[in-house]
Amino acid sequence: MRSRQSKSDPLSLLAAVPLFRGCSKSELKQIDQASTMAEFPAGSVMCKQGQSGHELMVVVAGTARVEIDGNEVNQLGAGEFIGELSLLDGGPRSATVTAIDDVRALVLAPREFSQLLRDVPTIGIKLLATLASRFRSVEAAAHRH
Repeated sequence: MRSRQSKSDPLSLLAAVPLFRGCSKSELKQIDQASTMAEFPAGSVMCKQGQSGHELMVVVAGTARVEIDGNEVNQLGAGEFIGELSLLDGGPRSATVTAIDDVRALVLAPREFSQLLRDVPTIGIKLLATLASRFRSVEAAAHRH
């Protein structure tokens, strides 16, 4: 469910997202121009494990449940993002994400995201750091079991 509806106070909204912290106003404007706003009503599936996906979604408002093989592994709130792996490698979604309540999310498609990485390299650096952190968490959890 995608819409190009107006994003109220988009620069403040984007500046609050950890992935975009440290970006200048000019860079935030570029991110805003490259993204669309999507609305996901409570109970709707934002992405499904195993299916191909290509967008990065940043939760702006609401809460979403993350499930792997039917087991809840996390909940996402404002400022958190999903879809970075599929966006980067074009592979299948590694989890199913379902809106617990109404979710608004910024959506970046592959072409726009690639252009942002060229224009705003700080986003790529932050994304790599976040991926490394997530990988370490998964690795640590695997060693505990």
